Amino acid sequence: MDTILLLLHTGPDGGLTRAARETVAAGQQILRDMPGASLVAGVVGGQVQPAIEQLASSGASRLLAVEGPAFGPARHATDAAAAAALIRSAQATLVLAAGTSRWSRALPAAAHRCQGCIDTHATGWAMVDGSLAITRWYYRQRMEAQLRRTPRPWLILFDPGIFPPWDGAPGPAQAQRVEVDADPNLQRTRVEGVQAPAAQAQTIRPDADLLLVAGAGWTKKQADGRAHVQEAEALLLDFLAKSRASLGSSKSLVDLSGEGEAVLSFLTHLNQVGQTGSTPRHPKGLATCCHGEEPHAVGWRFIHERRAINLDPGCGWARGKADVLYVADAFAVLAAVNARLAQAAPPAPGTPG
Repeated sequence: MDTILLLLHTGPDGGLTRAARETVAAGQQILRDMPGASLVAGVVGGQVQPAIEQLASSGASRLLAVEGPAFGPARHATDAAAAAALIRSAQATLVLAAGTSRWSRALPAAAHRCQGCIDTHATGWAMVDGSLAITRWYYRQRMEAQLRRTPRPWLILFDPGIFPPWDGAPGPAQAQRVEVDADPNLQRTRVEGVQAPAAQAQTIRPDADLLLVAGAGWTKKQADGRAHVQEAEALLLDFLAKSRASLGSSKSLVDLSGEGEAVLSFLTHLNQVGQTGSTPRHPKGLATCCHGEEPHAVGWRFIHERRAINLDPGCGWARGKADVLYVADAFAVLAAVNARLAQAAPPAPGTPG
């Protein structure tokens, strides 16, 4: 009989993050297909009671927690010790966790200490001949593999965005505290502070409903024979500010800076989507001024609804890579969309209606 442990870390407020709630949803789905298995939730954080109360209706038969100031910040040494203690306390055979930067650093060490194995970047699962198998992608998301493991415990890190986040009703609940010795030697790494870009400069938003991808066409000569890079920047930033969308880019556009060409000043390689970039998982995607060729479109395979704007009706998006292709000038389309978004925006506080 398998024991499934949901290994969760809290957010800054002590509650469950979106990625943690996706892990809960994954555990519930897997539990339904594994007769006789039990579900245990283990939480790590500086304060865990808000998360424990959120888990009251999760279906977990036991709630475990490692709590204390030493376990609030992300730190490899304390996170690995806490995770290993929870795995042992739960006597877990399967451990499910979100592929956050925090767990991706610490859980390989926890798997080693528990004499188990670990797989990362899982994108799905299935029951094969009565046993659990996970799927993941290799070679720049071009090949999908199905994996099964015999060593236990088996730690599985699911990429965020795979499962819809669980949203159960909170309630009164208490967790069994698991004691972990927070030796001072484990706390030599300290978090001195957090540096984040200003809200208006933030262009990568993993939780956004829409991904807008800008292609190299934004910086090319337009119908009047001139490039309009500053106008392109203004249109894109205005759209991102009004829609709260996330921004992606094709490799050709982010590489232009190294070629001495005009570039969009707010783009970096972190925005790159495609075969040599990221594979985001937003519900909707809109590609603008890019051709939809395979190296770029491969990064879109996890976008549920794909649309594109291009002046070329024969571009790659028109050949089955987009659900809808708008044959139009992206400058004109985005200007019109921004005007509508401005009309629909609620008035600022204190502004006469």
